[in-house]
Amino acid sequence: MKNNLIRTRRLRACLVLLLVVTSGSMATAQATTVQAAAVRAATTQETIYSVIISGGTVYDGLGSEGIRADVGIRGDRIGDIGDLSEARAARRIDATGLAVVPGFIDIHSHATSGSPAASGIVLRPLAENYIRQGVTTAMGGQDGGSPIQIGEFLAYLDSAPSAINIGLFIGHGSVREHVMGQDARIPSTAELAEMVSLVETAISEGAFGLSSGLEYTPGSYAHVNELIALARPLAIRNGLYISHIRDEGARVQESIAELIQVGEEAGVAAQVTHHKVIGQGRWGGTVATLELIESARARGVDVMSDQYPYTASSTGMTILFPGWAKVGGTSQLLERLKDPDTRNRIRSDVIDHINEERGADPSTIVAARCPENSIMDGLSLADILARDGKPITIEGAADVAIHLVETGGCSGVFHSMSEDDVRRVMSHPTTMIASDGGVPALDQGVPHPRNYGAFSKVLGYYVREEHVLSFPQAIQKMTSLPASRLGLMERGQISKGSIADLVILDPILISDHAIFGDPHHYATGVEYVFVSGQAVLWESELTGVRPGKALRSGRD
Repeated sequence: MKNNLIRTRRLRACLVLLLVVTSGSMATAQATTVQAAAVRAATTQETIYSVIISGGTVYDGLGSEGIRADVGIRGDRIGDIGDLSEARAARRIDATGLAVVPGFIDIHSHATSGSPAASGIVLRPLAENYIRQGVTTAMGGQDGGSPIQIGEFLAYLDSAPSAINIGLFIGHGSVREHVMGQDARIPSTAELAEMVSLVETAISEGAFGLSSGLEYTPGSYAHVNELIALARPLAIRNGLYISHIRDEGARVQESIAELIQVGEEAGVAAQVTHHKVIGQGRWGGTVATLELIESARARGVDVMSDQYPYTASSTGMTILFPGWAKVGGTSQLLERLKDPDTRNRIRSDVIDHINEERGADPSTIVAARCPENSIMDGLSLADILARDGKPITIEGAADVAIHLVETGGCSGVFHSMSEDDVRRVMSHPTTMIASDGGVPALDQGVPHPRNYGAFSKVLGYYVREEHVLSFPQAIQKMTSLPASRLGLMERGQISKGSIADLVILDPILISDHAIFGDPHHYATGVEYVFVSGQAVLWESELTGVRPGKALRSGRD
């Protein structure tokens, strides 16, 4: 099939022009061809490139229309862009009919989640699920969870690199737990000073900012003043405060206002990560949340957001449980469940949550991976009740959720968002694309399809089929927008001298194949991926090389 595609590229080149037309005009497409001819690179027969990508439509990542041009790679950099037909190269790729774009930057990734030794990127360093989407950089340490010793983890990645670049945020929840354990209280002056010192050290070691997960313990115990104090050190290196806000449902506006307050009072950039509104009764709420962002930006606060392109979220099943029951962590929650009266209170609150946040529908809550109950993987709470011959009720669903938590825990997929909200957030100029996924073990559990398809779904479905974004807009949201947000000024765009993180893909064929209930399928349509000038994917096959860099803020 691959050879047939290569042989027919020239016949399909006209179809690629149709993609250009959807975001501009035929005149613009013709003008870009003239422009490409006018920017011939000054090359000679003696000029030698490691790779020349010939005849593709080059999108610079800055939102510009594509131009027909060649791209020459020299070492880890882009050597020239233009007419390189007379230049010499060790290898030459015919990219006729294909798009040449910067490598995608996933600003919210869980590639590093878990203990460093057990994180996905360490266990599966080829990161095939990312490479096949065109992702060349992933930012870990999200939702308030990260290694405390950022420098040590980055040093490990220096010595044992992955196929993609990895950067880290320092997690507020991890810092708080390191200093205060799971205590639900305001820190003492000494404890706050120790937490600030840990953040300062992390930033000096290369962390790109501070992440928080305010819907999880112990992050949920923090007052806004604590967050402001810990965010202030970010200004040293223009770091980013990126937050899983306190509430994405009933108090979503209040929670975004809190994030804006942190950014404004700390004097740093702030980001609503995986921007969404949960709960059917609140659908359409992104009109108001986006207005909050626009209002803050109008008065000079640097606030933006990122998003994954799905109407379902994924996190631990304990998200259904009330905050008071989780004080002290999972061990204390399990102890509380042993007391009949307390258990009934918890059960009542779980019932309320399912009614208010999950549309009163147990089928919207799906077990993703239950290590001690793998037979449940992929089943909704409604499915589990039906399998056990029990009536499908909210009360029964609450009992199943409690059982899953008591018997080893379980992650879940929660179908509770609106497609209109997804499109509205995606279309906003301050939104970039992220996966909120990691590097999962193939065929383990039934995780969210975002792990395999987030970027490809945007290009295949929301661009090509639904025209929610133009192709150049989508590429910008995946490349230069997150790069500028992170200070990665040599990545995220195709320009002479930039680092050669490059992707060659077929805009007509790029597709995601991971679906809810059957997620373990790689995306297709990406044919070549380069990281720092080295091919990690060549003619749709992994090369096995691992040129990824351990990125450090202000130094990459």
